Amino acid sequence: MKHVRVRLSANGREGEIHPMYDVLANAPFVERAKALQWNYTGDAFGILHYVEGAPDAFETRIADIPAVRGYEIERVGERAFYVYIRDETTAGLRDLFEQVTEGGLVIVPPWVYHEDGTVTLSLFGPEQELQMESVPGPVSVDIEQVSGLSTTTAAVETQLSSRQREAVSVAVELGYYDVPRTASHEEVAEAIDCAPSTAGEHLRKAESKLIRTIVSTL
Repeated sequence: MKHVRVRLSANGREGEIHPMYDVLANAPFVERAKALQWNYTGDAFGILHYVEGAPDAFETRIADIPAVRGYEIERVGERAFYVYIRDETTAGLRDLFEQVTEGGLVIVPPWVYHEDGTVTLSLFGPEQELQMESVPGPVSVDIEQVSGLSTTTAAVETQLSSRQREAVSVAVELGYYDVPRTASHEEVAEAIDCAPSTAGEHLRKAESKLIRTIVSTL
């Protein structure tokens, strides 16, 4: 079994695969986007994205796309939002997705849209099924990394101790990671009943592991 990170490029022809692919990869009002979870049923595709950009312009655009059956947007700031979209599956998207997932391959979330129009994603499965020799249409594939699963987000989360997970969760709840910061590590320490130096150490170790994983997916 192998974990492979690949970069897909439609070479400027993203709209031929699906109009939403074109929006997420190329629209000027989308600064950064990730697909977090999805449900593929053959004739439709339900997908949850996290997007940084202009939510009003995004909603105006997708409301005019016939292939979008429905959507729901939840804002998490002036320039960031989650969006669930229910899409019709175009022939181009169906061909691409079935090629990626046939033979029991598993896509490891997230897949990331980049400014140059490319998409990176991670696949896990038998080595002989990860060749992707017949990707359809305008899409080209470059293999960027081959490894085990130890570098995936889920694996790193399991490497956090229970106290590290508790410290990070409490820190988020209290506002330690807000901008500007509205809580101190002393307040985190009080909430999890430990010394401030211990709370600081829990946070630093957890941050180091999580940030290294995030950077590896950029």
